[in-house]
Amino acid sequence: MTTPVLARTLAAPAPGWTVTADAVVVGSGIAGLTAALELRSRVDRVLLVTKGELVSGSTIWAQGGIAAALDPTDSPAAHLHDTLEAGVGLCDPRAAEVLVTEGPARVRQLVDAGAVFDTAPDGRIALTREGGHRADRVAHAGGDATGAEISRALIAQLTAVQEAPGIEVIEHALVLDVLTAAPDADGRPGPVCGVTLHVIGAGSRDGVGAVLAPAVVLATGGIGQVFPSSTNPAQATGDGMAAALRAGAAVADAEFVQFHPTVLWLGSGVKGQLTLISEAVRGEGAVLLDVDGQRFLPSVHPMAELAPRDVVSRAIVDQLSRTGSDHVLVDARHLGSAAARRRFPTIAARLAEHGLDLGADLIPVAPAQHYHSGGVLTDLSGRSTLRGLYAVGEAACTGVHGANRLASNSLLEGLVFAHRAARDVAERIARGRLGHADPVRRAGASALVSGAARSRVQWIAAAGPGVLRSADGLRTAADQLAAVRTDAHRDADGGEALADPQVAEWETTNVHQVATVLTAAATERTETRGGHVRTDFPATDPTWAVRVRAELDPDGGLTLTRVPVAD
Repeated sequence: MTTPVLARTLAAPAPGWTVTADAVVVGSGIAGLTAALELRSRVDRVLLVTKGELVSGSTIWAQGGIAAALDPTDSPAAHLHDTLEAGVGLCDPRAAEVLVTEGPARVRQLVDAGAVFDTAPDGRIALTREGGHRADRVAHAGGDATGAEISRALIAQLTAVQEAPGIEVIEHALVLDVLTAAPDADGRPGPVCGVTLHVIGAGSRDGVGAVLAPAVVLATGGIGQVFPSSTNPAQATGDGMAAALRAGAAVADAEFVQFHPTVLWLGSGVKGQLTLISEAVRGEGAVLLDVDGQRFLPSVHPMAELAPRDVVSRAIVDQLSRTGSDHVLVDARHLGSAAARRRFPTIAARLAEHGLDLGADLIPVAPAQHYHSGGVLTDLSGRSTLRGLYAVGEAACTGVHGANRLASNSLLEGLVFAHRAARDVAERIARGRLGHADPVRRAGASALVSGAARSRVQWIAAAGPGVLRSADGLRTAADQLAAVRTDAHRDADGGEALADPQVAEWETTNVHQVATVLTAAATERTETRGGHVRTDFPATDPTWAVRVRAELDPDGGLTLTRVPVAD
């Protein structure tokens, strides 16, 4: 496969306005809100940038819950064991240990901050079990509205201080590029200087501007819109990962995409954000049936329907092949209609829109993109490989998830590592290790992919680095992605430009770049492990217990290297 070459900047107008801050946080999910709140008490000026409104982060869509060893009979050690097992040998044990040991205290802090979790009759937080967990350790709120409740509590905290000096929120703003200073004598990227962003008619700032800051915290969520079908919101276009890569930071584990096994199946032509049938439904006793009414998971894994997600998704795909069907069925009829609506009100309401009753009907489901275990490579403090650039939440690759995320560990990861990143930013600013620098333009041409190409790129990703991968499919995907025109803002052959720089084009460019990296990493890993399934290499290979690290050279060439998991 020819080495892909990606642009180091997006095509965009020059900034028309500039502000300064000590730190800029990009994203308003659990990770972004936590980082901004923590930084607000530690540095003089924080700017929080969110692509939509504050309430539009990915956190609000989290149904199942947040995992932590809160029960006296449970332990961080047991949670660690389940996390490492789900990660299939690629979790960084140090990061996973941080997650499970600091997690319980962070969840209790959420309660102190006003988050209301469902409780048991004795008044303690009610805990349930999800796939891959061997104990009841998943706390939930509003039945299946955990993310929405956590988001509400954190936004309430932020709103209470939003008018105070020291913090500013810019809504409806898409971050375009991470600004960097001049490279060093060896050609390595210079430190972060801030970001450029485009504000869509909000307040006194409009159009493209720049935020100059010595620290940037990316909390931009996932890459769901790289695929035609996903449980992610429309904003999940891989903006943070793409911007970090263009700036010179390394990304890792890009090939590990989690396809949630039980997403409502409404037909092959359905696109956009799909309805997730939470793993918690199976935690409450629901089973999976094929179209002949037969259970099939007990013969696949000792934990049956509660096996890790990659196992369940793969088993469903195998069963679809055997039966010639396009879906399997969730059977939660033992709950009954009233109990199902009470325990899973959000899911029940979404199903009712399609004439389905969770407690009375068999619910058609199939795997769809749900979560990205990879992202911007970070250490235990959220630092990327680029000085001043941090990443937290789904945008980051902390090493916690390895090849496959354990259910309900994502909210906990965002919470725990956002606290760590914020503290590290504040400490380094206080010690003079992070300071303002002058940005310089990075070498090379800028990129712009027409928004009209979005669907084409998504279907290329689905056919190449989708649920099932092979050398032939990945090679075809790489060739097709390379053929996508990335200079849509320039005149070609004397004709007019295909598109002007604007939100749809910037997002599609990010989607294209992320799909390119994902395809390259999936091609590189010649084995099957976790969320990466190669039909031509169906076995897990012990020699592949390494991480694939991807970064751009100064000319935009994509380089892949194999590094130790706990490097």
